[in-house]
Amino acid sequence: MSEISELIATLRPPFDNDRLLRKKKSIKRQLLEQDINWVEKKIAILTGSTANEIMDQLEISLLSYGIKPSFYLSEYNKYFEDAVFGTPELDEFAPDIVFIFTTSRNVLAWPNYACNDADCEELLNSQFMHLKQCWEALRARYGCTIIQNNFDRPWYRLLGNKDIYDVHGKSNFIYKLNGKIYDYANTVDNFYINDIDYLASSYGLANWHNFDMWYLYKYALDLKAIPALAFNVANIIKAIYGKNKKAFALDLDNTLWGGVISEDGVNNIEIGNETQKAEAYKEFQEYISEHKNLGIVLTVDSKNDMEIALEGLNHPDSTLTPNDFAVIKANWEPKDVNLVEIAKDLNIGADAIVFVDDNPFERNIVKSTLPDAGIPEVGEVGTFISTIDSQGYFETVSITKEDIEKNQMFKEQTMRKQAEATFTDYNKYLESLNMVATISDFAPEYLQRIAQLTNKSNQFNVTTKRYSQAEIDEVYNSDEYIRLAGRLEDKFGDNGLVSVMIGKKKQQELHMDLWIMSCRVLKRDFEYAMFDSLVEECRKQGIEKIVGYYYPTPKNSMVKNLYQSVGAVLRCEDADGNAVWNLDVSTYVNKNKVLNDIRR
Repeated sequence: MSEISELIATLRPPFDNDRLLRKKKSIKRQLLEQDINWVEKKIAILTGSTANEIMDQLEISLLSYGIKPSFYLSEYNKYFEDAVFGTPELDEFAPDIVFIFTTSRNVLAWPNYACNDADCEELLNSQFMHLKQCWEALRARYGCTIIQNNFDRPWYRLLGNKDIYDVHGKSNFIYKLNGKIYDYANTVDNFYINDIDYLASSYGLANWHNFDMWYLYKYALDLKAIPALAFNVANIIKAIYGKNKKAFALDLDNTLWGGVISEDGVNNIEIGNETQKAEAYKEFQEYISEHKNLGIVLTVDSKNDMEIALEGLNHPDSTLTPNDFAVIKANWEPKDVNLVEIAKDLNIGADAIVFVDDNPFERNIVKSTLPDAGIPEVGEVGTFISTIDSQGYFETVSITKEDIEKNQMFKEQTMRKQAEATFTDYNKYLESLNMVATISDFAPEYLQRIAQLTNKSNQFNVTTKRYSQAEIDEVYNSDEYIRLAGRLEDKFGDNGLVSVMIGKKKQQELHMDLWIMSCRVLKRDFEYAMFDSLVEECRKQGIEKIVGYYYPTPKNSMVKNLYQSVGAVLRCEDADGNAVWNLDVSTYVNKNKVLNDIRR
């Protein structure tokens, strides 16, 4: 395991808070020494309390995810003024993300028993509108993504238990205010909630509200709670920019059930409701199954005979069955070898997989060879869920139709591979797929998926540009761009939306900001069908030249010569491999030779 991987592991729960607060400068320096393709983003923190340490801890959390932030930090309790009225400095900064850090310390006025019900409701609406005014002003001025804290509970209950349900109670006020914020978040794009209500409860309200830190320094929470807070915000941001994990690779024995099935027999493994441990394994399986419904791909990586492994998964009390898994590797190969094969089967990197195994020896083997995979340090089965859940591997900011159907899509991909193996002529195989392509301008119902795809595509991605939902919305609403989105279906199923192109018009030239495609539809001429459609649209709009850009990363070498393959001419290339290509639209000849059914 590399030194940098070991360092990053220390930036995940459980946190050594003292070390993170004390060594933040050296940690930052080490993280910045990584030679990686950074995602650079500008983040404004508009705060109702002191937030310098929050900014510092958020920076190292984001750096550990490959995101290099620059920051604007408002003055103490000037979040409203900066948001609503703006400042020249914030305007010049032009944030990609605004994080509004408010807490119960920033409530404008609380209800009391001198208020009637209407007065209490007016106070509630006034507080909500105070925040909404911030959000709307920021959206209008910057078109940026907004992250807003919900509100933590007060540290005391003036009315005792009645405080949570009486209209005059502070706890009730916070409960209703948070509900209004949630309703807003559910109806507005590019708006996310940092759940400090949960964080404070998890940390313990008595510890979260550190009075010394408030009265001396105006920190609204205990200093040692800040690493967890920063990690929570970083998880939202890394999810926005496609840094989530994508799949589970799960051991079987003593991980999905209790016991060793080859020794104990299928009838004696612990799963179900008969014992305390059996119930714990069943609950863990249910937790894993819920991830499948969110689009997380499930696979098995187990040292077992396949036949015996399938017996366990077909146990009548097992929540998970063989049909729930896109790939099952049950053999006697080393687990790190199997993990690499699983990644190849899914066409993703091993770093996108979370490997769950109860055996510390197996975990250490995988860590030593594949340190960028997610490898939670699970202990007893009763702690599996809390340990995995705390890591933020699969932070959810959006769920698309493609996400929900992802396991089925990977199964269909396996069927395609099996069918391909029966052909000796690859073109005959492609013809047998009965492919249908749909290529058109962006549609409103696909904008969320388009933003998601721009952040997940690493290999077939010529510029590696990442778009937030707000940025995709801006492109969609602008006449300055030519946009194309492509879907591909075949006899095995619908691959979904798998390719996106964005070009910016500059007089008679189209400068390509983005050309991406899912690797699961490679070598089917779909990339050429997309480019053919792009040229056709350019001709309609009087574009004479397409200017393509290639920016190399460790993962996108497969598209180094993509523009050359469509007939573009290299204009220039620097020592780092960054290249610019020109294509004359008037002389272009269509390159797609396979896809005959293209619908526009």
